[in-house]
Amino acid sequence: MTKPVVVVGVDGSPSSLDAVDAASREADIRGAELRLVHAFGRPSAHLPVGVPPWNPAGAGVRELLDGTLAAAERRARDLAPHVDITRDVTVGEPLMVLEIASRTASLVVVGSRGLGAFSRLLLGSTSAHLAAHGHCPVLVVRGRPNPTGPVLLGVDDSAASEEAVSFAFTEASLRGADLTVLHVCRTGSSDGYDGPADPPFVTYDEGHLREKAEHVLDAALAGRREGHPNVTVRRRPVVGRVRHTLIDASADAQLLVVGARGRGGFTGLLLGSVSQAVLHHARCPVTVVRHRGEDPAAAGGSAGERP
Repeated sequence: MTKPVVVVGVDGSPSSLDAVDAASREADIRGAELRLVHAFGRPSAHLPVGVPPWNPAGAGVRELLDGTLAAAERRARDLAPHVDITRDVTVGEPLMVLEIASRTASLVVVGSRGLGAFSRLLLGSTSAHLAAHGHCPVLVVRGRPNPTGPVLLGVDDSAASEEAVSFAFTEASLRGADLTVLHVCRTGSSDGYDGPADPPFVTYDEGHLREKAEHVLDAALAGRREGHPNVTVRRRPVVGRVRHTLIDASADAQLLVVGARGRGGFTGLLLGSVSQAVLHHARCPVTVVRHRGEDPAAAGGSAGERP
């Protein structure tokens, strides 16, 4: 039986080394292989004058890369000595390399900042591209996770939440953590509104919205607890604003899990303003789980849409 693979992007930056730490722990608890990946995005930034393009073996570049990856491997082995580790130096844009690697991986782990071509990996349209086109869950290492806190799961009433729910239950079980399941019913004039403050002319029935949130949680959790009897589940129906609620709740969590697409409370998550807020301001690592029933190419076409 083939082992699952956890892929981590490595460029030697402090953020990528944090990602190596997280990826090592994930590979260890999953019984997975760990694959350290470095990509040449722009050869001129790496190769000395006179060295042929795309020749990382020339003029000490291979030694430089081996040093970076060797340091990452030593770090990984210290944290997870029983994990099988491989190194992969690839020519190509890091985003595309990680997207391709995600096709055979069970998880891709990246830092929130990096060096060179990795530096914008989680900013602007690039983050939306990776979330929309990745073929496995993507773990973004950021913030200061609470190691004794719960796994926090944000759900809505769409099919996009299904894979995220499964991932979160499995992750909580593997980590020996509680699972907090949160749904936010917006208080704005439409599901698409999540501005700095709700319009003063809008009125709403908080009791009705809270009841709606309870129904969403019922549907998301139906039949899930039986498969993970060791996981303590805590429900959080909330009436408010999605971005603020997610960010505030992440302060006490060790991981935030969200679906890549959805309707209702998490409409367009990772394709608009909510995604930017979570990726930039969540106070713990964030795992994005894309709905597998959706064509990645089609999803990419919505990257510029407002949630």
